[in-house]
Amino acid sequence: MSNIYESQKLLGEYLLFHYGTPHEVLPWAHGPKEALGFPARTVLELVDLFAIPDPARALDLGCAVGRSSFELAPFVDEVIGIDFSQSFVDAAAALQQGASVNYERLEEGTQTTTLSAHVPANLPRENVRFEQGDAMNMREDLGSFAVVHAANLLCRLTEPQKLIERLPALVAKGGQLLLTTPCTWLADFTPPENWPTGSTRDWLKEKLAPHFELAHEQDMPFVIREHARKYQWSVAWGSRWIRR
Repeated sequence: MSNIYESQKLLGEYLLFHYGTPHEVLPWAHGPKEALGFPARTVLELVDLFAIPDPARALDLGCAVGRSSFELAPFVDEVIGIDFSQSFVDAAAALQQGASVNYERLEEGTQTTTLSAHVPANLPRENVRFEQGDAMNMREDLGSFAVVHAANLLCRLTEPQKLIERLPALVAKGGQLLLTTPCTWLADFTPPENWPTGSTRDWLKEKLAPHFELAHEQDMPFVIREHARKYQWSVAWGSRWIRR
């Protein structure tokens, strides 16, 4: 699959989505405020903190520019973030080193505003690292993890079945698999023959049942700003699965 994410426009959109303040993302008083902060909420609302062992490792698949990886960091000893986009990984790695990353927020037409992304001061960075990789063909020596997090990734893979088949080896016995998906299946990303034949929820329950138990599910709205007067509002299905 060619990587459409290697553009400054999308890098800016994702840095804003992950690190923008509520006012930077959504200054409108009547906007959907409950949809803000999605990369943090996928960790804080889905993970069962009391079930994480000590010591523990976490894997953030499709980490983009890294916010969820940093949100996982207080609860585990090591976090590995993997994304297909080298520009996303480079930005996340710069943030991990303590840098602020400047980016452009589109206003309209060719007008932009320069903003700066940084990791919130309350989140550790020392135990987080990032690497470029393909979620369908990850390196074999990753090992297993107490927490595997994959937000809005499945319906952006050409062959999601490849990731599903790898998950039992990635999640340690008793470990947590955190998945979110807006169930947006598009031929631009996934050939139609690789789509679920019914609902994504039923498909995942069938595919994961031999190795995982569905422990929690919830609807998770999110909003992506395209420009000052245009937003994408979506609702992901969030779920937590326990490795049998």
